[in-house]
Amino acid sequence: MDNKQDILELLRSVARGQTSPEEALLSLKEEPFEDLDYAKIDFHRSVRQGAAEVIYGAGKTPEQIIGIVKTMGERGCRNILVTRIGQEAADELSAVVPVDYHPIPRLAIAFPEERPGRGNIVVATGGTSDMAVAEEAALTAEAMGNKVTRLYDVGVAGLHRLLSNLDVLMSARCVVAVAGMEGALASVVGGLVDCPVIAVPTSVGYGASFGGLSALLSMLNSCASGCSVVNIDNGFGAGYLASMINQMESIKEDKK
Repeated sequence: MDNKQDILELLRSVARGQTSPEEALLSLKEEPFEDLDYAKIDFHRSVRQGAAEVIYGAGKTPEQIIGIVKTMGERGCRNILVTRIGQEAADELSAVVPVDYHPIPRLAIAFPEERPGRGNIVVATGGTSDMAVAEEAALTAEAMGNKVTRLYDVGVAGLHRLLSNLDVLMSARCVVAVAGMEGALASVVGGLVDCPVIAVPTSVGYGASFGGLSALLSMLNSCASGCSVVNIDNGFGAGYLASMINQMESIKEDKK
């Protein structure tokens, strides 16, 4: 089952009673992927997980990235995320397909399409130096159809900056707290809000921060309830998880 016509025929088979809905769902979950030798592109990840496959750009050649993105685009994929992609590779990619490139987080969105923003995710950082990771989280969430509010440079060295945005924080469905150094921001936010907090330790800091290990351990040991932690500098993982929380089926859209 390699294209929309095959899927349509499967659905018609269900309508005719020749295939059970459960069999059709299993078939859709299991197939298909395309083998490019250097990559096996999973076209039905969105069926299984709700979002299309994301390309991790680091360690891939520009030619490999272009090949994957072109193949996905030809199959109708849009807002294809390419994380950790440098300027040179992004320039080569943009010469072949439409691309929005964001140099600070080193993130590209291929075949970009505007999507209405659902819900409310807040992405907060301890300092300006954490913005690269925070933007990776924010742009990931936006590409997946979420409304994102950014609160940057609101760390504990000047707590009044965070406290002046309590209304924003308390109206969020999920907060992504991004911080290096000692990583205290996540615990502070976790003690203020009634929604899940995704803590993202960054590698920002001096020697004893051990490349983000200090912030990671601090966040893992948070006494604030409702705090979960992703890997060091993993803005993408935080943005993806925030999107899943924000778009849970049990959460209804706010009435205006």
